[in-house]
Amino acid sequence: YAGARGIPTIMAIYRSQWTGFEGAPQSMLASFNGPFLSNRVGVGANVSHTKIGLQRDFRASLAYSYDLVAQDEVSLRIGLSGSLRSLGIDFADATPLQTGDQSLVDQSVNDFYGNVGAGVYGTIMERYYFGVSVPHLYSNAIGIANGNATTLAKESQHFYGMAGAIIPLSEDINLMPAILLKYVKNTPFDADINLNLDIRKKFTAGLSYRLGGDGAGDSMDLLAFWQVAPQFGVGAAYDFTLSNLKDYNAGSFEVLLQYDLKQIKSGKKKMSNPRFFM
Repeated sequence: YAGARGIPTIMAIYRSQWTGFEGAPQSMLASFNGPFLSNRVGVGANVSHTKIGLQRDFRASLAYSYDLVAQDEVSLRIGLSGSLRSLGIDFADATPLQTGDQSLVDQSVNDFYGNVGAGVYGTIMERYYFGVSVPHLYSNAIGIANGNATTLAKESQHFYGMAGAIIPLSEDINLMPAILLKYVKNTPFDADINLNLDIRKKFTAGLSYRLGGDGAGDSMDLLAFWQVAPQFGVGAAYDFTLSNLKDYNAGSFEVLLQYDLKQIKSGKKKMSNPRFFM
């Protein structure tokens, strides 16, 4: 996806999951992507931080994409990425059940992991898009080895597939259905199903349904995006939890800021969806 919009773009996202649930995930992400030397070549960079309980997860990645077709109505980009991850536990934030708990002696533990990823992203007539990706191809052994203890866990590849469209309903309104499919070995199949309305290319609003969880699904989500200025936009999402965790949290929320370093060509349709591309 890096460089697919044809303009350099900076994006920042903050997400707070399961508000009110102690130790719930909190995530921050900053990214850049754009064309490099020509519109056939794209580059991108991501930096993110996720906090879950005592766990601290820092990631940084670089991406490269190349358009194999580069026709007016058809594009097929292949992409490669390299990433570095710092996975750690901050025992300083732990609340011991009793003083002198020896399992909390270390103030912090950190391990570093590298990985590579690959993907394909295609567009047709600037109205339809599809993609598949595996962000982490290598299965890193992860965990904390203490004394004679062995490695605790191993990463599995995450497979993603997506497709969507921009369907004109009138001169000012576009319908934008989309789906994101997710699969990891030994876990249930998962999916996000989105339906948005784009109004005058200024305001986008819609609903998303996420499979999973142990109830009627994982969540039902409200999404909105406002193109405040030609080069600046603000987005937000709120998730209503549908799983059994709904009794213990007040839902999840997400905010997004997007800034284009160059104004997009007049009339060109933008197929940017942070739920898929970030």
